[in-house]
Amino acid sequence: MTPEQPTILVLVRTTSALAGACHPGPLVAVTALTAALAVTAGQEPGRCLLTTGAVLTGQLSIGWCNDAVDARRDSATGRRGKPVADGAIEAGQVWTAACAALAVCVPLSFACGWSAGAVHLTAVAAAWAYDLRLKATRWSWAPYAVAFAALPAFVTLGLPERPWPAWWVLAAGALLGVGAHLGNVLPDIRGDLATGVRGWPQRLGPDRVRLLLPVPLVTASALLALGPAGPPGARQLAALAGAALIAVAGTVLGRRRARAAFAAAVAVAALDVALLLGGGLGTGTS
Repeated sequence: MTPEQPTILVLVRTTSALAGACHPGPLVAVTALTAALAVTAGQEPGRCLLTTGAVLTGQLSIGWCNDAVDARRDSATGRRGKPVADGAIEAGQVWTAACAALAVCVPLSFACGWSAGAVHLTAVAAAWAYDLRLKATRWSWAPYAVAFAALPAFVTLGLPERPWPAWWVLAAGALLGVGAHLGNVLPDIRGDLATGVRGWPQRLGPDRVRLLLPVPLVTASALLALGPAGPPGARQLAALAGAALIAVAGTVLGRRRARAAFAAAVAVAALDVALLLGGGLGTGTS
């Protein structure tokens, strides 16, 4: 083994651990959605890359901040697959990566325009506030609502005319954020309570959360299906009906398996994304 090989191995292990600590699932989903929204809104290729890069670095900073903050809690509850809690990487290294990603996110966001940058950085700040403090309070839903509503606004404000999305797009985004919060927390509520996390869903309890979960998601579906000008088409009505059926099924099946309710929430959110991309952002530019 050459002297360089141990260094390379350490670099590979660190990179792998950082990849696992950034919450890759949400990161890929949100970044891909941003790219799709940017194309749908009519952004030029160069601006699409800037918009997507800003969201990517913001998501990296949020995910790494979350894992660094939650390391002790993850260890206490025996959660596997968390690199910091598993000892694959030190929390300090993840904090450094989070701050570095945030430092890159700021200029990328403002490169999309001052108003667009301010909106996106407000969303990133809300997510950091959730990680650092609000997660354990009754206001835990608010950062999700702000961040999800801000995403389409960041995209449209990056257009030359700098328009805001339609009100129903912003409202649907906020509702999707609340639904995402409820669905994400539902499987872990009991473990969270055992470690002192008392956010809004934890205070409601798993049974109430399971029953409440479909409400913001299906309401978002209704806004996205019925919000655009003109009568809704067959696809919009079919998507709305499908969202309602899936949500109800998830609520019923979730009585025995919380993951079923979570899976249903993901499916409804996917339908909502399809409605959003198909219906445009209500700016008249898509």
